Amino acid sequence: MNRQWQDLHSPDSRVSLYLRAASKRKISGDTLPAVGLRSFLRVQPDNLAAYRRLCHFTDDGRLPGTYPHVMAFTLQLQLLTGHDFPFPLLGLVHLHNRIDVLRPLGGIDGLHFAVYAGNLQAHAKGGTFDLVTEAEDGLGLLWRETSRMLVRGLKLQGQQDDTGENVPGALAEVTRWYADGDIGRRYAKVCGDYNPIHLSAASARLFGFPKAIAHGMWSNAMALAALRTHMPNSGYRFEVDFRKPVRLPSEVVLSASEAGPAGELRLDGHGELLHMAGRWAVL
Repeated sequence: MNRQWQDLHSPDSRVSLYLRAASKRKISGDTLPAVGLRSFLRVQPDNLAAYRRLCHFTDDGRLPGTYPHVMAFTLQLQLLTGHDFPFPLLGLVHLHNRIDVLRPLGGIDGLHFAVYAGNLQAHAKGGTFDLVTEAEDGLGLLWRETSRMLVRGLKLQGQQDDTGENVPGALAEVTRWYADGDIGRRYAKVCGDYNPIHLSAASARLFGFPKAIAHGMWSNAMALAALRTHMPNSGYRFEVDFRKPVRLPSEVVLSASEAGPAGELRLDGHGELLHMAGRWAVL
C-alpha cells in the first residue's frame, strides 16, 4: 500500500475525539484507510514524572520504553476516530503489543510521530488489524510500537489466523503488586485513556465486564519497569500478549527468566488466571 500522510500541527482535543468515538457504534466497512497521521509532539515533564511514579520507573534520564505510547495516544485516537476509519473505537480489544527500542531514549525534548493502521486479517472472533506508531528524532527512527487490535463481529474473507500463542512455563517470581480499585482512573488521568471499562464497575458493566479492569498498557509498563535490568538500555524488543483481564482490585505476580539477551515473562493472578504472557529479545 502506498501510504499517504496527513501532517498535523497538533492532534485534536481528547474531549472532541472521545465525543466522536461515542457517536460511532457500528462497523461501517472492511477497508482500512490509506492515510496515516504525523505530528511533532513534545515531552511534557510533569506528565513524564507522573507516569514514572505511577508505573514505578526510575528517573535515569531516559524515557521509559512505554512512554512514547503515552505521547502518541491522542494522535492514535484521532486516527481511530477518523471519518474514514471503519471500526468503532469503543469495543476494540487490545490483543498484543510489541515495542522496539532501537536507540537510547535519552535527552529527548520531542519526537516526530507517525501513526497508521494495516495488516487486516480474519480472526475466529472477527478480525484484527495492527495499529503502528513510529517515533523519529533528527537521526531517524528510534522507537516503534505495533498494537494488534481485535474487531469483534467483523466478517472477512480468508483463512482465520489460528496460530496459538506461546505460553511460558514455570518461571521465577520477580515481584508482585496490588492493582487497587482506582488504578484505572489514575492511569487515565496520566495517560488519557478514559475507556469506560477501566473507570468503574458501573461503566464497565455497560460493556459486559462485571468489574472495572486494569489497562493492559499499565500492566505492560509495570512489567517493563520491573524487568529493566534484564535487558539493555536500547536495542531490544519487548512484547506481550494480553490474556485474561486484571479485574480491580486484585493482586498479580510477575515471573520471568533470568537476565539475558532473550527471555520470557508472565503475569498471573489468583486462581490460575494468566493475565499476560510475553518475551524480550536483543535486536
